[in-house]
Amino acid sequence: MSSNFRAGKDVHGAVSGEGMRVGIVCGRFNDLITNRLLDGATNGLAVHGVAEHEVTVVWVPGAFEVPLAAKTMAASGRFDAVITLGAVIRGETAHFEYVAGPCATGVQQAQLDTGVPIIFGVLTTENVEQALERSDDRDNKGEECARTALEMADLLRQLRA
Repeated sequence: MSSNFRAGKDVHGAVSGEGMRVGIVCGRFNDLITNRLLDGATNGLAVHGVAEHEVTVVWVPGAFEVPLAAKTMAASGRFDAVITLGAVIRGETAHFEYVAGPCATGVQQAQLDTGVPIIFGVLTTENVEQALERSDDRDNKGEECARTALEMADLLRQLRA
């Protein structure tokens, strides 16, 4: 059974960087990939109007350290959104399981604790080829994260107004 019910108001975030302050946490491990993700994210922010001086990039050793740096940035009150970038590539040991899941959980918890959108741009792939595909010019997850960060920051501004 359908109805003709329509919500009184739809709220959508705009992908606009004007006046936005964005933090980026980037893991150095697998830097062949993370540098490509960072290029995508910074290009995406620039295309959508974020001023260079409003972007702060911090480097951490690897994906396991990403959540703490992201939470610290978000809790500082200096950023409208935080983007996390990294690459965890499955290998021959259990290292993948000990890093990928906890990183994702930590990033999610950090955004819930701080109320600041923290976008998960840590690739978790089976091999280097998959990571390269997700960080190339045609499909760069860093750029996708930039758009998501701006949209979520704007959405939350509207919801809090």
